[in-house]
Amino acid sequence: MARDSRNKKQEKKKGGLGRGLGALFEEEPQVKPAEEIEDLPLAEVRPNPYQPRKNFDEKKLAELAESIKENGVLQPIIVRRSVGGYEIIAGERRCRASELAGQATIPAIIRQFDESQMMEVAILENLQREDLTPLEEAQAYEMLQKNLGLTQEEVSKKMGKSRPYITNYLRLLTLPQKTKGLLQRGELSMGQARTLLGLKDKDRIDELAKRVVKEGMPVRKVEALVAKMNERGQKKKNNAGKSAFVRASESQLAAKFGSPVSITENKTGKGHLSIDFASPDELNRILDLLGVNLDD
Repeated sequence: MARDSRNKKQEKKKGGLGRGLGALFEEEPQVKPAEEIEDLPLAEVRPNPYQPRKNFDEKKLAELAESIKENGVLQPIIVRRSVGGYEIIAGERRCRASELAGQATIPAIIRQFDESQMMEVAILENLQREDLTPLEEAQAYEMLQKNLGLTQEEVSKKMGKSRPYITNYLRLLTLPQKTKGLLQRGELSMGQARTLLGLKDKDRIDELAKRVVKEGMPVRKVEALVAKMNERGQKKKNNAGKSAFVRASESQLAAKFGSPVSITENKTGKGHLSIDFASPDELNRILDLLGVNLDD
Protein backbone atom coordinates (compact mmCIF):
# COMPACT_ATOMS: atom_id res chain seq x y z
CA MET A 1 0.00 0.00 0.00
CA ALA A 2 1.40 3.41 -0.96
CA ARG A 3 1.73 6.01 1.76
CA ASP A 4 2.48 9.72 1.90
CA SER A 5 6.03 10.89 2.47
CA ARG A 6 6.88 11.57 6.10
CA ASN A 7 9.35 13.78 7.91
CA LYS A 8 12.48 11.85 8.64
CA LYS A 9 15.45 12.55 10.92
CA GLN A 10 18.83 12.31 9.23
CA GLU A 11 21.14 9.70 10.78
CA LYS A 12 24.71 10.80 11.48
CA LYS A 13 27.26 9.27 9.13
CA LYS A 14 30.98 8.80 9.35
CA GLY A 15 32.85 11.47 7.38
CA GLY A 16 35.45 11.09 4.68
CA LEU A 17 33.41 9.16 2.13
CA GLY A 18 33.99 9.94 -1.52
CA ARG A 19 31.32 11.26 -3.86
CA GLY A 20 31.11 7.95 -5.72
CA LEU A 21 29.65 5.94 -2.87
CA GLY A 22 27.96 8.92 -1.23
CA ALA A 23 26.05 9.70 -4.42
CA LEU A 24 24.86 6.10 -4.71
CA PHE A 25 23.68 5.98 -1.14
CA GLU A 26 22.50 9.61 -1.04
CA GLU A 27 23.39 9.96 2.66
CA GLU A 28 20.35 7.80 3.62
CA PRO A 29 17.18 8.18 1.68
CA GLN A 30 15.65 11.47 0.76
CA VAL A 31 12.31 10.63 -0.81
CA LYS A 32 12.24 11.88 -4.39
CA PRO A 33 9.05 13.55 -5.69
CA ALA A 34 8.07 10.57 -7.87
CA GLU A 35 8.79 8.00 -5.16
CA GLU A 36 6.33 6.44 -2.78
CA ILE A 37 6.82 4.76 0.56
CA GLU A 38 5.24 1.31 0.60
CA ASP A 39 4.57 -1.08 3.45
CA LEU A 40 6.27 -4.34 2.47
CA PRO A 41 5.78 -7.73 4.18
CA LEU A 42 8.88 -8.39 6.27
CA ALA A 43 8.77 -12.03 5.17
CA GLU A 44 9.54 -10.91 1.61
CA VAL A 45 12.51 -8.67 2.51
CA ARG A 46 16.00 -10.20 2.44
CA PRO A 47 19.47 -8.77 3.32
CA ASN A 48 21.82 -7.42 0.66
CA PRO A 49 23.64 -10.56 -0.57
CA TYR A 50 26.90 -8.59 -0.75
CA GLN A 51 26.70 -7.30 2.83
CA PRO A 52 29.76 -8.66 4.70
CA ARG A 53 28.35 -7.77 8.11
CA LYS A 54 26.62 -10.74 9.70
CA ASN A 55 26.60 -9.82 13.39
CA PHE A 56 24.60 -7.01 14.98
CA ASP A 57 24.72 -5.67 18.54
CA GLU A 58 21.84 -7.52 20.21
CA LYS A 59 21.41 -4.92 22.95
CA LYS A 60 21.13 -2.06 20.46
CA LEU A 61 18.75 -4.09 18.30
CA ALA A 62 16.54 -4.69 21.34
CA GLU A 63 16.55 -0.95 22.14
CA LEU A 64 15.59 -0.11 18.56
CA ALA A 65 12.86 -2.76 18.65
CA GLU A 66 11.34 -1.11 21.74
CA SER A 67 11.43 2.27 19.97
CA ILE A 68 9.70 0.75 16.94
CA LYS A 69 6.97 -0.73 19.16
CA GLU A 70 6.38 2.74 20.57
CA ASN A 71 6.85 4.97 17.52
CA GLY A 72 7.00 2.73 14.47
CA VAL A 73 9.79 2.85 11.87
CA LEU A 74 10.46 6.58 11.40
CA GLN A 75 12.75 6.19 8.39
CA PRO A 76 11.95 3.84 5.50
CA ILE A 77 14.44 1.27 4.33
CA ILE A 78 15.57 1.16 0.68
CA VAL A 79 15.10 -2.03 -1.33
CA ARG A 80 15.22 -3.34 -4.88
CA ARG A 81 12.90 -5.88 -6.42
CA SER A 82 14.27 -9.41 -6.55
CA VAL A 83 13.08 -12.93 -7.33
CA GLY A 84 10.40 -13.78 -4.79
CA GLY A 85 10.53 -10.48 -2.94
CA TYR A 86 12.96 -7.66 -2.19
CA GLU A 87 16.64 -7.20 -1.28
CA ILE A 88 17.74 -4.52 1.18
CA ILE A 89 19.88 -1.73 -0.21
CA ALA A 90 19.99 0.14 3.11
CA GLY A 91 18.37 -0.45 6.49
CA GLU A 92 19.03 -4.06 7.51
CA ARG A 93 19.28 -3.04 11.18
CA ARG A 94 15.79 -1.49 11.07
CA CYS A 95 14.52 -4.65 9.39
CA ARG A 96 15.93 -6.93 12.09
CA ALA A 97 14.62 -4.68 14.87
CA SER A 98 11.15 -4.64 13.25
CA GLU A 99 11.12 -8.45 13.29
CA LEU A 100 12.08 -8.38 16.99
CA ALA A 101 9.26 -5.91 17.61
CA GLY A 102 6.79 -8.34 16.04
CA GLN A 103 5.98 -6.14 13.05
CA ALA A 104 4.48 -7.76 9.96
CA THR A 105 5.44 -4.99 7.53
CA ILE A 106 8.07 -2.27 7.15
CA PRO A 107 7.97 1.07 5.26
CA ALA A 108 10.26 0.98 2.23
CA ILE A 109 11.31 2.88 -0.88
CA ILE A 110 11.83 0.72 -3.98
CA ARG A 111 14.70 1.70 -6.26
CA GLN A 112 16.53 0.26 -9.27
CA PHE A 113 20.05 -0.93 -8.39
CA ASP A 114 22.35 -3.19 -10.40
CA GLU A 115 24.80 -5.74 -8.95
CA SER A 116 27.73 -3.31 -8.95
CA GLN A 117 25.72 -0.70 -7.06
CA MET A 118 24.55 -3.32 -4.55
CA MET A 119 28.19 -4.18 -3.82
CA GLU A 120 29.14 -0.53 -3.39
CA VAL A 121 26.22 0.21 -1.09
CA ALA A 122 27.01 -2.81 1.08
CA ILE A 123 30.58 -1.60 1.46
CA LEU A 124 29.49 1.98 2.15
CA GLU A 125 27.05 0.93 4.84
CA ASN A 126 29.74 -1.23 6.40
CA LEU A 127 32.22 1.67 6.40
CA GLN A 128 29.71 3.98 8.08
CA ARG A 129 29.39 1.83 11.18
CA GLU A 130 30.50 3.50 14.40
CA ASP A 131 31.91 0.21 15.74
CA LEU A 132 33.95 -0.54 12.60
CA THR A 133 37.32 -2.10 13.46
CA PRO A 134 40.52 -1.34 11.50
CA LEU A 135 40.47 -4.89 10.13
CA GLU A 136 36.88 -4.59 8.92
CA GLU A 137 37.72 -1.29 7.24
CA ALA A 138 40.66 -2.97 5.51
CA GLN A 139 38.41 -5.82 4.37
CA ALA A 140 35.94 -3.32 2.91
CA TYR A 141 38.67 -1.68 0.83
CA GLU A 142 39.81 -5.12 -0.32
CA MET A 143 36.25 -5.89 -1.41
CA LEU A 144 36.21 -2.72 -3.51
CA GLN A 145 39.40 -3.84 -5.20
CA LYS A 146 38.40 -7.45 -5.81
CA ASN A 147 34.69 -7.13 -6.55
CA LEU A 148 34.87 -3.98 -8.67
CA GLY A 149 38.37 -4.46 -10.09
CA LEU A 150 39.70 -1.18 -8.70
CA THR A 151 43.32 -0.19 -8.09
CA GLN A 152 44.42 1.30 -4.76
CA GLU A 153 44.52 4.71 -6.43
CA GLU A 154 40.93 4.31 -7.64
CA VAL A 155 39.78 3.14 -4.21
CA SER A 156 41.43 6.16 -2.57
CA LYS A 157 39.66 8.56 -4.98
CA LYS A 158 36.30 6.84 -4.57
CA MET A 159 36.54 6.95 -0.77
CA GLY A 160 38.05 10.44 -0.52
CA LYS A 161 41.13 9.07 1.27
CA SER A 162 44.84 9.37 0.47
CA ARG A 163 46.52 6.43 -1.21
CA PRO A 164 48.90 5.85 1.77
CA TYR A 165 45.83 5.70 4.04
CA ILE A 166 44.30 2.91 1.93
CA THR A 167 47.67 1.13 1.61
CA ASN A 168 48.25 1.15 5.38
CA TYR A 169 44.85 -0.44 6.00
CA LEU A 170 45.27 -3.07 3.29
CA ARG A 171 48.64 -4.08 4.79
CA LEU A 172 46.80 -5.15 7.95
CA LEU A 173 45.36 -8.04 5.96
CA THR A 174 48.86 -9.53 5.64
CA LEU A 175 49.15 -10.00 9.42
CA PRO A 176 49.09 -13.62 10.67
CA GLN A 177 45.69 -14.94 11.74
CA LYS A 178 46.20 -14.80 15.53
CA THR A 179 47.38 -11.19 15.38
CA LYS A 180 44.41 -10.28 13.18
CA GLY A 181 42.19 -11.80 15.86
CA LEU A 182 43.70 -9.49 18.50
CA LEU A 183 43.15 -6.51 16.20
CA GLN A 184 39.55 -7.51 15.45
CA ARG A 185 38.73 -7.83 19.17
CA GLY A 186 40.23 -4.43 19.91
CA GLU A 187 43.02 -5.84 22.07
CA LEU A 188 45.61 -4.54 19.60
CA SER A 189 45.46 -0.98 18.23
CA MET A 190 45.89 0.09 14.62
CA GLY A 191 49.20 1.78 15.51
CA GLN A 192 50.55 -1.30 17.28
CA ALA A 193 49.51 -3.58 14.41
CA ARG A 194 51.11 -1.34 11.78
CA THR A 195 54.35 -1.32 13.76
CA LEU A 196 54.37 -5.12 14.01
CA LEU A 197 54.29 -5.28 10.21
CA GLY A 198 57.81 -3.84 10.28
CA LEU A 199 59.18 -6.98 11.95
CA LYS A 200 61.38 -8.75 9.40
CA ASP A 201 60.96 -12.19 10.96
CA LYS A 202 57.27 -12.64 10.10
CA ASP A 203 57.10 -15.92 12.02
CA ARG A 204 57.55 -13.99 15.27
CA ILE A 205 54.74 -11.46 14.77
CA ASP A 206 52.12 -13.52 16.67
CA GLU A 207 54.54 -14.01 19.56
CA LEU A 208 55.35 -10.30 19.77
CA ALA A 209 51.70 -9.25 19.35
CA LYS A 210 50.75 -11.39 22.35
CA ARG A 211 53.50 -9.75 24.40
CA VAL A 212 52.43 -6.26 23.30
CA VAL A 213 48.87 -6.92 24.47
CA LYS A 214 49.95 -8.57 27.73
CA GLU A 215 52.29 -5.70 28.68
CA GLY A 216 50.07 -2.94 27.27
CA MET A 217 52.99 -1.51 25.29
CA PRO A 218 52.62 1.99 23.82
CA VAL A 219 53.37 2.29 20.10
CA ARG A 220 56.75 3.95 20.69
CA LYS A 221 57.91 1.04 22.81
CA VAL A 222 56.70 -1.44 20.17
CA GLU A 223 58.68 0.51 17.53
CA ALA A 224 61.84 0.31 19.65
CA LEU A 225 61.37 -3.41 20.28
CA VAL A 226 60.78 -4.17 16.59
CA ALA A 227 63.91 -2.20 15.66
CA LYS A 228 65.93 -4.11 18.26
CA MET A 229 64.65 -7.49 17.07
CA ASN A 230 65.40 -6.58 13.45
CA GLU A 231 68.93 -5.57 14.44
CA ARG A 232 69.47 -8.85 16.26
CA GLY A 233 68.14 -10.74 13.29
CA GLN A 234 70.54 -8.94 10.97
CA LYS A 235 73.47 -9.68 13.26
CA LYS A 236 72.48 -13.34 13.37
CA LYS A 237 72.32 -13.36 9.58
CA ASN A 238 75.73 -11.72 9.35
CA ASN A 239 77.19 -14.25 11.79
CA ALA A 240 76.06 -17.11 9.58
CA GLY A 241 78.96 -16.50 7.18
CA LYS A 242 81.64 -15.99 9.83
CA SER A 243 84.41 -18.47 10.50
CA ALA A 244 84.57 -20.44 13.74
CA PHE A 245 87.65 -18.42 14.73
CA VAL A 246 85.85 -15.07 14.30
CA ARG A 247 82.76 -16.25 16.20
CA ALA A 248 84.92 -17.58 19.05
CA SER A 249 86.84 -14.29 19.16
CA GLU A 250 83.60 -12.31 19.37
CA SER A 251 82.38 -14.52 22.21
CA GLN A 252 85.61 -14.21 24.22
CA LEU A 253 85.84 -10.44 23.73
CA ALA A 254 82.17 -9.98 24.66
CA ALA A 255 82.81 -11.92 27.88
CA LYS A 256 85.88 -9.79 28.64
CA PHE A 257 84.19 -6.43 28.04
CA GLY A 258 80.70 -7.37 29.20
CA SER A 259 79.26 -5.87 26.01
CA PRO A 260 78.30 -7.18 22.54
CA VAL A 261 81.27 -7.37 20.18
CA SER A 262 81.13 -7.67 16.38
CA ILE A 263 83.98 -8.58 14.03
CA THR A 264 83.60 -8.30 10.25
CA GLU A 265 86.20 -9.70 7.89
CA ASN A 266 86.52 -9.36 4.11
CA LYS A 267 88.10 -11.76 1.62
CA THR A 268 91.54 -10.16 1.96
CA GLY A 269 91.60 -10.80 5.70
CA LYS A 270 91.02 -7.15 6.57
CA GLY A 271 88.03 -5.99 8.59
CA HIS A 272 86.93 -4.08 11.66
CA LEU A 273 85.96 -4.75 15.27
CA SER A 274 83.20 -2.92 17.15
CA ILE A 275 82.22 -2.94 20.82
CA ASP A 276 78.70 -1.81 21.75
CA PHE A 277 78.01 0.40 24.75
CA ALA A 278 74.73 1.76 26.09
CA SER A 279 75.87 4.82 28.05
CA PRO A 280 78.88 7.13 28.67
CA ASP A 281 79.59 5.25 31.89
CA GLU A 282 79.72 1.97 30.01
CA LEU A 283 82.10 3.50 27.46
CA ASN A 284 84.42 4.64 30.25
CA ARG A 285 84.33 1.14 31.74
CA ILE A 286 85.37 -0.38 28.40
CA LEU A 287 88.14 2.20 27.98
CA ASP A 288 89.46 1.32 31.43
CA LEU A 289 89.56 -2.35 30.46
CA LEU A 290 91.51 -1.40 27.34
CA GLY A 291 93.90 0.61 29.47
CA VAL A 292 92.97 3.89 27.83
CA ASN A 293 93.24 6.92 30.12
CA LEU A 294 91.85 10.04 28.48
CA ASP A 295 93.09 12.23 31.33
CA ASP A 296 96.73 11.71 30.29
